[in-house]
Amino acid sequence: MVENSKVLKGKVCMVTGATAGIGIVTAKALAQQGATVIVAGRNKEKSVSTVDQIRKETGNHDVEYILADLSVQKEVRKLSDDFKSKFKRLDILVNNAGAVFDKRFETADGLEMTFALNHLSYFLLTDLLLDTIKASVPSRIINVSSDAHKGAKINFDDIQGKKKYGAMRAYGQSKLANILFTYELARKLEGSGVTSNALHPGFVASSFGSNMRGAFRLILRFLQLFAMSSEKGAETSIYLATSPDVANINGKYFVKKKEVRTSVESYDKNVGEKLWEVSEELTKK
Repeated sequence: MVENSKVLKGKVCMVTGATAGIGIVTAKALAQQGATVIVAGRNKEKSVSTVDQIRKETGNHDVEYILADLSVQKEVRKLSDDFKSKFKRLDILVNNAGAVFDKRFETADGLEMTFALNHLSYFLLTDLLLDTIKASVPSRIINVSSDAHKGAKINFDDIQGKKKYGAMRAYGQSKLANILFTYELARKLEGSGVTSNALHPGFVASSFGSNMRGAFRLILRFLQLFAMSSEKGAETSIYLATSPDVANINGKYFVKKKEVRTSVESYDKNVGEKLWEVSEELTKK
């Protein structure tokens, strides 16, 4: 448990995907340090339970939830509107929600689910909240990615997997997109007082992949026997959200609270710029 130091008193934080795994651990740590924490989740029962648990365990009652299915752009927009109707600042945004799907599904917007949830939700929510984040400087944006980005490429000719879909190919592409987005955003934010960084939490024993079926599900269940705890997996997210050591670090990727290099593809500015343009088109920006 994070020491109850109240160093974040007066700060407002949002964590997406905060009702399970490293998301709830991150939200709890921020609340423990005195922040006002908004839990973004899609299931009301889980969200209520999460807020009650965090309040009880931290003694911090400035913890609330806002419901949103982040795979649906209308709900991402409503999440932003609901947040801004109540709060005038956002000091820390942790984009954490994500999943892997063994078969190709489309969202209510007609977009491939993995790309929509894992990347476009980060892109759209951050953009919608960016003015509020800028008004709260110094402020931080933290994007949970994965080392699954290694070896991946953005397939602009079939970015939604209509021609050929593979679960891990789609997941790896989405995690590479998280990093490209982080780096491009960092370039755009340079000198603004807002930082944008990404991280790999490690392989965590959580509900991740619980929607998978057949062989994929069995493999994940077996591998999770050797996975780290959610508490351990959340350490880097919490570090990037709170540590003074990274207050001025922008456009970097962290593993085990250490800055590391990402794939060659992730540093291609042309790819980053093109992905940004495609993301604007797909989110109707």
